[in-house]
Amino acid sequence: MQVEINKDNRSSEVEILEQKGSFYKVSVDDRIYEIDLLMVEDGVWSVLHQGKSQLVESIQGDQPKKYFVNTYDNAFEVEMVDAESRYLRSRNKAGAGDAQNQITVPMPGKIVKVLVKVGEQVKNGDTLVIVSAMKMESEYKAEKDGVVKEVHVGDGDTVDGGDVMILLGDE
Repeated sequence: MQVEINKDNRSSEVEILEQKGSFYKVSVDDRIYEIDLLMVEDGVWSVLHQGKSQLVESIQGDQPKKYFVNTYDNAFEVEMVDAESRYLRSRNKAGAGDAQNQITVPMPGKIVKVLVKVGEQVKNGDTLVIVSAMKMESEYKAEKDGVVKEVHVGDGDTVDGGDVMILLGDE
């Protein structure tokens, strides 16, 4: 799986090429690193590279896939951009129209909770449905004010990538 990691004004392409236990071969911007990576406590990792050890703490930020990272001598914020994030960004760039009326899921998952009913008025930014995918929960929100016209999913349902979960209409 390849992800883009953004730190400050720098972006790096990171991919795990191989894993055997706690040993990883990782590509970072086409440079290969062999590391030993082990979680020593919740959110704290021991990283061993070329005989040097470093403890790295990661703390979930205020948005999904954003983290505060602390090492012995440095602290910074990073954002992970994976396939789901890229899809959501491209969908948001699509502009008004059907993209704002259809609330779709970008990857397979399970519906945790549907928070709206047909006929309900919603405002831009209201959470409509919560989906669990890849061990993470994501909230899908209204991108404009409107009325819930159709609800295609229910709590506990399994969904495939691209499925329409909710259809909104104009007020």
